[in-house]
Amino acid sequence: MVYDGIILSLLIGWFRGGSLKGLANMKLRGGWLFPLLLAVQFAVFFLQERVAWIAKMSNGIFLLVYIIGLVFLWLNRHQPGFPVIFAGVLLNFIVMALNGGRMPVSIEAAQFLGREYIEALKAGMYGKHQAITSETLLPFLGDIIPLSPPYPRQQVISIGDVVMNVGAFLFIQHLMLSAPRHGADDAENETTAAPANQ
Repeated sequence: MVYDGIILSLLIGWFRGGSLKGLANMKLRGGWLFPLLLAVQFAVFFLQERVAWIAKMSNGIFLLVYIIGLVFLWLNRHQPGFPVIFAGVLLNFIVMALNGGRMPVSIEAAQFLGREYIEALKAGMYGKHQAITSETLLPFLGDIIPLSPPYPRQQVISIGDVVMNVGAFLFIQHLMLSAPRHGADDAENETTAAPANQ
């Protein structure tokens, strides 16, 4: 969901006259942490079914990734949108921490994702997710919002995911609109210059 939000933000930023060059102006404290945390999550996701000790420690690793991610966001809280992203990540972290390190997912909301996914979900071995049960704490903070056609990708997201995407949208818009495209500059200059030629 986060990646979808980033792509949508880039498109809207472009249509608003922003430029990808603005992304080059991104100055984040500890910026190297973000790709590292993503790599760790992907590594655990793909290896936990193949390596026993990784499967055993995966819950703790996911929580540690979230804690480091929250520290990274807090260090950059002066950036536009980052306080909102922090709030979204914190919501996801809270529900995962209260439920053993995995994000609870509504079986009802995830039905359209297929039987294989549901079975893996119930087994508690699908990435960092597990099925919501009667023992789940704060289930409303889990993945309970289904996204299906006409949305281009079928998935189930949480309230925290939505909040995170709002923050990412604000940050990307700020970066892109701080460096408008040349075409937008030219159009603005022509508009400004036109009355002087009449």
